[in-house]
Amino acid sequence: MARARILDQPGYVLHRYDWSEHSAIVEVFTRDYGRVALVAKGVKRPASQLRAVLLPLQPLLLGFTGEAEVRTLTSAHWSGGYVMPRGEPLLAGFYLNELVLRLLARDDPYPELFAVYQQAVAALTQVAAPGPVLRAFELRLLQGLGVLPLLSQQGTTLAPLVPQQRYRLQPELGLVQANADAPALQAEVWLALGQAMQADWSALCMACTEYEAPLRQLVRALLQHHGGLDQFATRQMWAQAQQMAPAGRKGHAVQGVTP
Repeated sequence: MARARILDQPGYVLHRYDWSEHSAIVEVFTRDYGRVALVAKGVKRPASQLRAVLLPLQPLLLGFTGEAEVRTLTSAHWSGGYVMPRGEPLLAGFYLNELVLRLLARDDPYPELFAVYQQAVAALTQVAAPGPVLRAFELRLLQGLGVLPLLSQQGTTLAPLVPQQRYRLQPELGLVQANADAPALQAEVWLALGQAMQADWSALCMACTEYEAPLRQLVRALLQHHGGLDQFATRQMWAQAQQMAPAGRKGHAVQGVTP
């Protein structure tokens, strides 16, 4: 998918780190080229026009050139639409970025997942409780990567789910029957989530709302398994933010931010 020169490619900044005294490497998620690493030359200079543009969770139009693993950023413009989320939705946005960085390979295009990412980021600017948005994005991401099992059948036998039976997600096996004390959801809930995934983004967010907390715990193991992690960095960030919060605020924050 590499091209000598790309212009006005829709994309978002996922992460940025120092490369030299005045330059930085910027990891971006683009519509047609997937996750791409770019050298932003001179971006750390006080007079650089890119400093105020290369921000996370902002819709951009990017220009870059080169065919190496790390290409050269040539232009970046804000394409407008919404402002950066704040507070808990901002932490939730950082979690979305970590998921994309950890689970998507570089230079593989994921146009459908890019559209889902756009919807999720836009939704974070409009909600105070980001949990259902995160759960909907996680499910879409796993589905787009081809590692989300069918939510209408048992993973080991491929038999239909048994009504009123509880099931949990197990990596490499899919939905398996759960013990009484294990985190799980009833068959009817999994079926409703599967139907919502065949509808639109709003329907999926609505379906995730009621069962957000148990769904978070169930999906987390699958994400960590495929991301090769014991824990996501944004979960540690959230724990630190909780520790620094005033006493009256601790435990009040939205649990959905925690991966």
